[in-house]
Order: sequence, then structure tokens, then C-alpha cells
Amino acid sequence: MKQKVLGLALLTVLCAGPAAAQQASSGVSSFVMNTLFIVFCGVLVMWMTAGFTMVEAGYVREKNVVNQCAKNIGLFAIASTAFVLSGYGIMFPNGSWIMPGIFGFDGIIQIKEVVEGGTDFTGRGHAGAADIFFQSMFCVAIASIVSGTVAERMKIAPFFVFTAIFTAIIYPIQASWAWGGGFLASDLGFKDLAGSTVIHVVGGTAALTGAYFVGSRKGRFVDGQKIALGHYSLPMATMGTLILWMGWYGFNAGSYLSFSTDADASNVARIFLNTNMAAAGGVIMAAFVSYFREDRFDLSFMLNGALGGLVAITAEPLFPTPLGAFTVGMGAGVILFWSIQLLESLKIDDVVGAIPVHLFCGIWGTLAVSLTNPDATLIGQLASVVIIMVYVAVTTAVVWYALKQTIGLRVSSDVEDAGIDESGYVLSS
Repeated sequence: MKQKVLGLALLTVLCAGPAAAQQASSGVSSFVMNTLFIVFCGVLVMWMTAGFTMVEAGYVREKNVVNQCAKNIGLFAIASTAFVLSGYGIMFPNGSWIMPGIFGFDGIIQIKEVVEGGTDFTGRGHAGAADIFFQSMFCVAIASIVSGTVAERMKIAPFFVFTAIFTAIIYPIQASWAWGGGFLASDLGFKDLAGSTVIHVVGGTAALTGAYFVGSRKGRFVDGQKIALGHYSLPMATMGTLILWMGWYGFNAGSYLSFSTDADASNVARIFLNTNMAAAGGVIMAAFVSYFREDRFDLSFMLNGALGGLVAITAEPLFPTPLGAFTVGMGAGVILFWSIQLLESLKIDDVVGAIPVHLFCGIWGTLAVSLTNPDATLIGQLASVVIIMVYVAVTTAVVWYALKQTIGLRVSSDVEDAGIDESGYVLSS
């Protein structure tokens, strides 16, 4: 008799389990779920700074490693602060447009969360602080793109000044055009979910203008030919790339901004899968191209192949099939090769390959959105990319030029020869 009672009780618990679980889950509001999801993804994006630091430290020569580490910890603090103080208010004017669709400012950040009803001042169903934190981590990433390109010959002080201006004003203005209700989204139908253009093309363009004004490293180009100057640690660069790969899941999935329904969970999982497939496609194509040309697998090219694939899928990681995402990544691997050849022909010195990865692969990924997202058009995507590139090229060139004419951009020839670390990695003259 006791066994029957126990069996009946166990059966009751088992049958009631799903209903009880459903009731427990319903006790967590969508506001809480979304906020937790966005904060978690923001932490993953923050971890990308460690990846950028390791990649850069691996590619520069040992005599400049400490300098690169100092630049990355410094830019993190500067970019995240500048964005909170002014960048967020510019990026999301919240109706406070000074020039409608072009420029607005909602003031210095005042976090005004309204928990009741599951909404807050952003109207997105999550905590305002979570949104600010997540977007500030994006802003840090865009500054990190520039850091590696101008490594080994630029002073740290003007780099920090550029970072402050870039993240406080230049970046958020164009981001408002796409993500803040500006004219690119409203008039051209521009689609860029996580920032192939808004983040990566912008960072790549700023890196390109920076490389032009700073100039190439001594001995990089001799008699028109590129000379290999060596690196510090490819294993470190590999670890950095894998960290970036992991952080990219938060980069793309977090941009979905919701994780409160079954449909949300399904879409976020798809974004994770597509992000991974694009990176894999980039690695495989880069490996194939390097083996075909050099009869060996070029590790550094494979690493950038992964990053190029990740950049390319960032604009639209939800709509493609996994095979489609893999194809987007493979396309990035091909574009990576040709863009490297182009930069070398123009004598542009990019220490870590950030310009091919972020600028050129970002353009490809943005245009590829029109192949998978029915709401996007090739003309709208292309026009938006061109507008943003011209804006960033002009504004960053003005800043680089002003810094060059005032406090200067490059370390002295002796410092460059000896290594910035030996001469003091915070050297400003």
C-alpha cells in the first residue's frame, strides 16, 4: 500500500513538473530576462578588449608590447567614459533632433528606469543602464580597431586624444543615422543589426586615415617592396583571436536586444550558430588561399580570416541559413586577400591587418545583407556605406591633421629604433 502511495505521489510530481516549471518561469518578467541577457552579452563584448590586446601584442615586436597594452587599457577607460558622458545622448537623441535625422542630443546620461510595466526610458523593455553599458562596450571595440593599425610608431598621448573625440562625437553621430532613428534607417532602409558598417567600416576607415597621417614604420617598405619586420608571439595572437571569436557571440546576439520568449531564444541561438559558421568559413577560405599561393598554411592570414568572417556576418547574423553564413565568411576570406594586396600597393602600413578585416570585410558583409534580408536593398545598403565612409574619412582626417600639426603623431626616430617600451611607454614627445 505504501509503495502504491509513493508511486502515485511520484507520478503526480512528474506530471506537475512541466506546469510548475512553466509557472516558475512566468514569474520572471521579460524586463528582467532582457536586462540580464543584454548585460551578459555586454560582458562578452568587454572581453573582446582582452582579445584585441593579445592580438596586437602578438603582432608587434617585443620592444613595443607594453606600449600596446597601455594603449588598450587606456582606450577602454577613455572610450567608455566619453560615450557615457556624451556619445549615448548623441547616438540616441530620443526625439531631441537639432537637425532632424542628422544630429541630435538628448543630454548627459540620466538613467531614468521605470521598472513597472516592464519598460524604461528607452522603450525597449530592458533597463536603461543595461543599454548604456552594452552600447559603451561597442564603442570601446571601435576604438580598439584603430589601435593595432598605428602600432609601433605613434605616440600614446595623441592616440588617447583621438580616441576621446572619436568615441564622444564622431562615432555616435553616424550611429544615430542607423540605430537612433536617423535618415539612413528611415529614408534609405539601411539594415545593419550589429554593426558591420556602423562599427567595423567606421573603425576601419578611421584606421586607414590614421595610417595615412602617421605614416609607415621605418623599414616597412624598401624600394617599393614590403619588408617583414617580425612579430612577438603568434601563439598570443591566436589566443587573442579565439577570445575575439568568443566575444563576438555577445556582439551579434546581444544586438537582438531581447530574450524573453521562445521565439527570442530560437533567434538568438540561430545568431550564435551563424556567427560561428561565418568565422569558420573565413578561416577555411584563408587557409585555402594561403596554401594555394604559398604552399603552406599561413597562420596570421587564417587568424584574420576568422575575424573577417565575423565582421562580415555582423550586419545580418539572423536571416541567413547556416550554410549562407558560412558562404558570407568564405567571401570575407577572399576579400581579405585582395584588400591586403591593395594596401601593400599603396604603401599603407597596417600592423595587425585591421583595415582589410574591418573596412573591406565590413563593406562586403553590409552589402550581403541584401541577399538574405528581404527588407534590405542593395542600393540602400551601398549608399549608406558610402555616406558613412565619406563622413568618417573627412572628420577623422581633420582630427588626425590637427593633432599632427600641434602635439605631433609619431615618436622620434631614435625611440622607434630602440622601441617605445625602452624609452617610456607613455612618452609624448
